Amino acid sequence: MKDDPREIDEGDLVELDFLQAVAARLPRDEWVLKALADLYTRVGRYEDGLQVDRRLAGLCPKEAQVWYNLGCSLALLHQRDAALHSLKKAVTLGYNDYEWMIRDSDLKSLRDEKGFKSLIQRLTSGVEKKANDPENA
Repeated sequence: MKDDPREIDEGDLVELDFLQAVAARLPRDEWVLKALADLYTRVGRYEDGLQVDRRLAGLCPKEAQVWYNLGCSLALLHQRDAALHSLKKAVTLGYNDYEWMIRDSDLKSLRDEKGFKSLIQRLTSGVEKKANDPENA
């Protein structure tokens, strides 16, 4: 699948040029890479965003948000199985914002997938258990 053909405005181009230059000088800087991946996705350059998200998963293998973002990039490119795998890893590492997952437009291609529904169920059942736990009363 090709990247989203939306037009990039001048401000995004300036930011993109800047972040690409900084990332070239600091190829292992997590903050720069996170900003670059986010910008690539925002401007519809999903393949580029996926490449950066994969690098981040290698640099930050225990960060739930990194795996969530990788899942989003994969979902945007309709790589459903890989996206679900990344989202499951994010949840295992502590990602638990199921309300956002349900609304996140990046995950639209997964909403009808059995694995996605199962993951949401896993998260919501954990919330229900906590709500019913006598220690939380």
